[in-house]
Amino acid sequence: MKIIKTGRMDREFIDQVEKMSRSNLSVCWNCMACSGGCIFSEDMDYLPNRIVRMIQFGLKKKVLESSTIWLCVGCNNCAMECPNSLDMGAIMDALRQIALAENAKIAEPEILFFHNAVLDSIFRHGRTHKFEVMMRYKWAKKDMLSDVGLGLKMIPKGKLGFFPSRVKDRKTLRSLFQMKERFHEKN
Repeated sequence: MKIIKTGRMDREFIDQVEKMSRSNLSVCWNCMACSGGCIFSEDMDYLPNRIVRMIQFGLKKKVLESSTIWLCVGCNNCAMECPNSLDMGAIMDALRQIALAENAKIAEPEILFFHNAVLDSIFRHGRTHKFEVMMRYKWAKKDMLSDVGLGLKMIPKGKLGFFPSRVKDRKTLRSLFQMKERFHEKN
């Protein structure tokens, strides 16, 4: 277990996270229910409840450079376990956005790369083209062959198509991406 050393409380950081996540962090009792429900907690450098506690103490740099915020998949198991219905998925999402906006050191760059490849696929096709996303990811890692057997099993099951399916109204879809950008510029 890591010991958290507190510094100067950064109230602006707390307010920013609360505003972006629409969550009131002061309702957290630090009961660890969220951490107990997290299926990825064993891989995290700080448990989810500790991330909330670190935010409450204003430990901005430590939080934004943690692996935890990138390992959270937003499954909401933690929110279901929380006696106060704190939305940890939204908090982690806000922290990722702040980390990117402030050019913090990204603890898990491969996760960010994969996330961006998925978003790019959705932007171009209207939905995720899994084959393209996986090929971009594998190419970037320079590891094209390690999962070939798995890929070959997925193709006949229709889980990995060679060609993307596209939504008809991509103009509306792209406008959603523009709305998202304008929202982030304001917040």
